[in-house]
Amino acid sequence: MPSDRALKLLEAMTRLDVGSVRLMEVCGTHTMAIARAGIKAMLPGNVKLVSGPGCPVCVTPAAVMDAVLELAMEKNVIIATYGDMIRVPGSRPGDSLQKRRAMGARVSVVYSAMDALDIAAGNPGCEVVFLGVGFETTAPGTAAAIQAASERKLSNFSVWSMLKTVEPALRALKRTDGFDISGFLCPGHVATIIGEKGFEFLPRDLGLPGVIAGFEPDDILLSVYMLLRQIANGEAKIENEYRRAVMPEGNPLAMAMIEKSFVPTSDLWRGLGRIEASGLAIRPELETFDTVKRFGVVIPPEKKIACRCGDVICGKCAPQDCPMFGKACVPEDPVGPCMVSSEGACAAAYKYQLV
Repeated sequence: MPSDRALKLLEAMTRLDVGSVRLMEVCGTHTMAIARAGIKAMLPGNVKLVSGPGCPVCVTPAAVMDAVLELAMEKNVIIATYGDMIRVPGSRPGDSLQKRRAMGARVSVVYSAMDALDIAAGNPGCEVVFLGVGFETTAPGTAAAIQAASERKLSNFSVWSMLKTVEPALRALKRTDGFDISGFLCPGHVATIIGEKGFEFLPRDLGLPGVIAGFEPDDILLSVYMLLRQIANGEAKIENEYRRAVMPEGNPLAMAMIEKSFVPTSDLWRGLGRIEASGLAIRPELETFDTVKRFGVVIPPEKKIACRCGDVICGKCAPQDCPMFGKACVPEDPVGPCMVSSEGACAAAYKYQLV
């Protein structure tokens, strides 16, 4: 049952003159929270929420996973990864780290990059590769692990940096054909690192409003109302609903840690292709801890697959628009990462039976 505050916010939304609008939640945690609370069904009929490229597992291309799967089969290699990544398929349906582990690969699920460091210390005869997936939120922890490995002189530890940054992706999204998003619910977790200032490019350069949102249902509804109010008033600015956690300048210490270990690089995104300066590569002076350089990893050409995960995370279609959704692609046997990840739009739609 919606709270009294939620009901008041929903009523207030109906009084705003905004026409038909599509708002995008960038964060995968928002996607799951929205589905869990049934928020899409509560909103006025002229307001639609769509998911964006804010699930780090989902934006990792299938070709990159193919390369990971091949590396996992190398002798004396241990892959250390967050839990979501273990079931993400490559370009071949059903081929995942979970399957490769059944074939003999050594794959360990960890809760942090530091856990992977401990595995390396305990297995000196093996090469431990940590799959560093995430956005600005997880980048400081991964950076800290690289610095710790350097200080401890752990020569058998490396990081495959799949880290990505939000701003270049949203800029690239704005340039896609058929883009029709009127405003963004900005990711609260990322904002704790980069601050309000990290999203000022939205109104300044793209002419779009944004609201940094918390994760409780009332947070999200208030953030939607704040966005709609901006649109009704013809405004475009950044507002911070999540003030209890997000400061204007973010977390300078975390940003300094990222800069100490990484440099911006072009990177591949599922659904968006290669985007300049959207990835975080390990600094040249720390390249001994760079998996891609250590193993000479080559990413194979991307293969066309039937899964429409790339379209889902770009707001071009809903999960149910994919012909595989709920049929060939289910959580127990996923074809794409959007059905795997705990932050995936397809997983959320399937679990909560969204229509």
